[in-house]
Amino acid sequence: MRRIAALILLALLVVPQAGCWSRREINELAIVLGAGVDQAAPGQVRLTVQFAKPAAFAGSGEGRSAGGGQGASWVVSAEGRTVDEAARHLSWKVPRDIYWSHCIALVFGEQMARAGVREALDFFQRDREPRETMWLMAAQGEARDFWETFSALENTSAQAIGLINRMKAGYSVQVREMAEMLAGRGIQPVIPRVVAKDEGVSPSPAKEKAGGGFKQVEIAGAAVFKGDRLVGWLDDEETAGLCWLKSKPVYGEITVAGPGGAAKKATVAIRRGKAKIKAFYDSGKGEKVRFDVQLTVEADLVEMQGDEDIARPDVLRALETELGKSVEQTAAALAARAQREFGADIFGFGQAFHRQHKKEWRALKERWDEEFARAEVKIRAEAHIREIGLLSRLTSPSER
Repeated sequence: MRRIAALILLALLVVPQAGCWSRREINELAIVLGAGVDQAAPGQVRLTVQFAKPAAFAGSGEGRSAGGGQGASWVVSAEGRTVDEAARHLSWKVPRDIYWSHCIALVFGEQMARAGVREALDFFQRDREPRETMWLMAAQGEARDFWETFSALENTSAQAIGLINRMKAGYSVQVREMAEMLAGRGIQPVIPRVVAKDEGVSPSPAKEKAGGGFKQVEIAGAAVFKGDRLVGWLDDEETAGLCWLKSKPVYGEITVAGPGGAAKKATVAIRRGKAKIKAFYDSGKGEKVRFDVQLTVEADLVEMQGDEDIARPDVLRALETELGKSVEQTAAALAARAQREFGADIFGFGQAFHRQHKKEWRALKERWDEEFARAEVKIRAEAHIREIGLLSRLTSPSER
């Protein structure tokens, strides 16, 4: 009898199982590409979602973006006391199962960011579907307005902003990195600032008939947080200084005075930047924290005005000196603003202090932002130009 029962059990195990109990058909899903959270009425949050329109992604790429007229996304909002409740209310408007795993970016509106984002972030970290690799940003204005945009080159604005973040064209942060900064000590969060602007022209009869353009998304500086609350904005130049001080990769250009004088400019493209931070603690009467920061920047020359021969070592050194001064001034001005205006260590100096002075850190960690605000910070920078391009000087009649 036992042998028969064992044979029956074995047969059941080898019989192919048809279907899948947890299957989700693609034509039953509403795929989220981007999400935004705003503060609505008191005690309410507004969740705005940009969904992919499946029909717009099928077939050829022509006519799928804003230039094609209808666009490739659908933007819809709902409100609730929590993000999850707003998502549930959203599901009453969407004729498909909302699918979060392909969400590219999460944007907080300015009012929501100033009130605090920690609780709203909980949904996107606790639920299994949203990925912690989503790009996180703050909008100057409402997140809903940001997602009601198009892209001239990509199918949707969510894909466009995702590509801009991946290219490191500006400062970029993922949800998991924000969570680490909120949970850690010795560093305050900074995330990209995004705006929606009328940019460029896409000539077409449809656009001419409509009589107007459309807004596109762009990264414009960064948003500074103290804890989970937004306290201020950084412009593009300050954001570059932030990246250098955090040894964070960013690809951009700097224009400085060329070897020929202030009237003649030179533009260099940054390859990489690295910060070496040394922390000191004077345990005497003042008990003051000090930092010496050595910045090293590598760049390529991409454009130069003037008649100087950049291949000459003295001319090249002069340009490197000018670039180093510019980097040093930008970084020092940002450090002073972070201390004076924000009172927030956005660079991670506290983490460097912790690594180098573990015993003293135990006494300072609870009031680190106050210690950072009165710390002495000295920044020095040196620059190295690695490539000068295909020309050593401007083309002149004698060289033709």
